[in-house]
Amino acid sequence: MSTLAALTPDAARTPEATLREVIEALAPLERAAGSEDERAAAHWIADRLTAAGAPAAVETAKFRGDWAALIASLAGAAAVGGAVGATKRGRGLGAVIAGTAAALLADDASNGLRPYRKAVREERDTWNVVAETGDRDAERTLVVLAHHDAAHTGAIFDPSLGEKVLDRIPGIVERRDTSLPFWWLAMVGPALATVGSASGRRGVAAAGAALSAFSAATFADIHRGEIVPGANDNLTAVASLVALAEAFRERPLEGLRVQLVSCGAEEELQGGIYGYCEKHLAAMDRERTWVLNIETVGGPSLALVEGEGCFVMEDYYDRPFRDLIGNVADREGTPLRRGMRSRASTDSVLPSRMGVPTATVVSIDRYKQLSNYHLPSDTPENVCYPTVACAVDLAEAVARELAKRAG
Repeated sequence: MSTLAALTPDAARTPEATLREVIEALAPLERAAGSEDERAAAHWIADRLTAAGAPAAVETAKFRGDWAALIASLAGAAAVGGAVGATKRGRGLGAVIAGTAAALLADDASNGLRPYRKAVREERDTWNVVAETGDRDAERTLVVLAHHDAAHTGAIFDPSLGEKVLDRIPGIVERRDTSLPFWWLAMVGPALATVGSASGRRGVAAAGAALSAFSAATFADIHRGEIVPGANDNLTAVASLVALAEAFRERPLEGLRVQLVSCGAEEELQGGIYGYCEKHLAAMDRERTWVLNIETVGGPSLALVEGEGCFVMEDYYDRPFRDLIGNVADREGTPLRRGMRSRASTDSVLPSRMGVPTATVVSIDRYKQLSNYHLPSDTPENVCYPTVACAVDLAEAVARELAKRAG
C-alpha cells in the first residue's frame, strides 16, 4: 500500500492546483475495488473533504466483485451450449444452456436481479465517502457523485483500430450520440448459440459457440489486466468534489444541502452505490432531491449524458433537471454537448431507477469517446485540467440555481 501524505488546504490555492493535488496524490494507488489501496484512498478523500470545509465520513458498503471473470464464465457457458447445440442430438440442451447464460449475462451487466453473481460470489467490503456542505438544514438536497476505485485494463479497450475506422467516416461520428455498443458484441455469440440451437441450425449454433468463446477470452483478459491509474476515470470527479467543497466554504450556499459522495467499487458494474442508496438516498424526498454524477471529466470537452443502458436504453428520470443543467451551462457560457447516451453503466442508474432526478456529466474526445478509458495511459499528465475546472464551475452553478429556486 502506498503512503498518502496529509495535505493542508491553502486558502490562496487556485482551483486547478486543488484538482492537480488530489489527482496526483491518489493516482499512484492501485485502487481495485475492495483493496487496501481503495480503502486508503477513501480515508484520504474524507480527510481532504473535511479539511476543505465539508465534514466527511467513510462508510463500509458491500459488493460482489470480479465482474469480468463472472461475464467470462457466462460467455464460456454459452460457448458450451452452442457446441452442444451444434450436435445432432444436442439441440434442446444446447438452447437451454446458451439461453440461460445469455439471460444471466444481460441481467448482470444491466444491474438486474443478479442471481448468478449472488450465487457464486461472496460479499466483500468497499468504502464510500459521504460529506456535507452548503446549507445543511435545508429541505432540498443536491447529491454530487463520484467514484474513487480504478478499473482493470484489457486489449478490448485499445481505441486505435476504432479511431482509424472513424477517421474515414467522420460524418458518422458527428451523427452518432450514443457510445459504441460494447455489450452488444459480448451478447452476439450467446444469442447466436441460443437461436441456432433452438432452431436446429447447427452452423449458426457453432458460430455462436466460437464467438462466445472469443467473448470469454476477452473478459478473462480484462480480469487479468493491471489496474490503471484512473486519473480521468474517475479521480477527476473526486478532485471536483474537493474543489466544490472549497468553493462552498469560500462562497457559502443558502437554501440547498449538498452531499458530496465518492463511491467505491463502481468499476465492478456498480458496487458501493447500492449501499449509499439504501442508507441515504432512499430516505430523501424524491421531490426535493437531485443527483448529479460527475464521471470522467478530464477529456477535451464536456457532454451531458441523458441516459444509459448496456442493452436497453433507459433515459434518466426527469428531463427537466437535465434541461436545467443545459440552461445553466448556456447562461454561464460553458460548452456542453446535449443528447449523449451511454452503452456502459454508471452509478447514475440506481438513483434514476429510484425516481430521483438524475444526470451525468462526462467529457468526450473528437470521437465522442472517453479519453484513455481503462488504459494505462489514464495518468495525471494526460488529464485536461481546464475541462475538469469547467465541470466544477458547472456543478457549482447548478447548485446555486437549485438553491435560488428554493426561495
